[in-house]
Amino acid sequence: MTKSAERVLVWQWGRRGAGPRIAVDLADGLRRLPGTDVLLCLSDRAEILQSRNAPDAVVKVATYSSIQGLVGRLLTAPGLLHQLGRIVRDFRPDIAICAMPGPLDLLMTHVLRRAGVRIVVIVHDAQPHPGDGYPFQAILQRRLIRQADQIVTFSRHVADGLTTGPDAVDCPVVALAHPPFIGGAAAPPFAHEGAPRILMFGRLLPYKGLDLLAETLPHVRRDFECRVVGQGPESPELGRLATLAQVRVENRWVAEDELPRLIAWADIVVLPYREASQSGVGAMAIASGRYVVATRVGGLVEQFSDDTQAVLCAPEPVAIATALENILEAPPPVRPQVDSGQEWENLARDILASREMS
Repeated sequence: MTKSAERVLVWQWGRRGAGPRIAVDLADGLRRLPGTDVLLCLSDRAEILQSRNAPDAVVKVATYSSIQGLVGRLLTAPGLLHQLGRIVRDFRPDIAICAMPGPLDLLMTHVLRRAGVRIVVIVHDAQPHPGDGYPFQAILQRRLIRQADQIVTFSRHVADGLTTGPDAVDCPVVALAHPPFIGGAAAPPFAHEGAPRILMFGRLLPYKGLDLLAETLPHVRRDFECRVVGQGPESPELGRLATLAQVRVENRWVAEDELPRLIAWADIVVLPYREASQSGVGAMAIASGRYVVATRVGGLVEQFSDDTQAVLCAPEPVAIATALENILEAPPPVRPQVDSGQEWENLARDILASREMS
């Protein structure tokens, strides 16, 4: 008798950023596994739907684009519950995976629970970082965790933060490696033969160490060009960075299709964080053959400690400057190109295997 395919529902209803990207890549990884049938569910407003990486098959759910829109969407929750119920009834998943928590996920878990579907939630932060996330994120995430049968994290640091708290006491937590979103930059670092290029990319928030970077760069005793790219509130730290002669601050959203070019521009990606769960930016950099300088905080230690392309240092200006200079003076070997698709297939297999062991 032929075994029927395992049916996996992957959902994530963010508009921009890592959430939809993770959902698409995870769904692709699951589809590479023999005997797996996958349904991907995204927000109808997801930026990735208009990108070169748009998924071929996806079910779209109407979400929101503002706090007012979220309130309005919650007022129409009965209609959304009806739609989600129809999606679950039609697909009949054996397991459902939330790729990144969001404000409307409890509606989906309500439907899945009623249908007897096993729920896996990928949790990226044990607690929201200062200035990051959305209102009531911590409360909603705690409630979502209580609805889950399995929690997956991308670092042992986050897993430990969850297991030492009250919310995941009765839920198995497994820490897996963060796969890269992109990989395979066209040229190796420093091939452009101009001034070395340093990039800081991501949300421009205080916990990312903007002040540390502003204090670090004047200590670098080499010529260089630095770009600080991402979106965040105006701050004294950004203002100070903008005054440095070799630095260009670009406070803007970076579209999905621009990411590979931005990472490929850099020779070194710097993560001068004061705290961190893990780094998707760092995973992209390594997969694209870039060097990484990261502070020895949170999940960055386990993510980069065994990688020859990365240098870890104390979260102090002189230490970061020394790490940058060490790479500029004696660049370590760059490991062979990473197969991003294979990495996501490995993650998908590990998630399904962890469910069987829990």
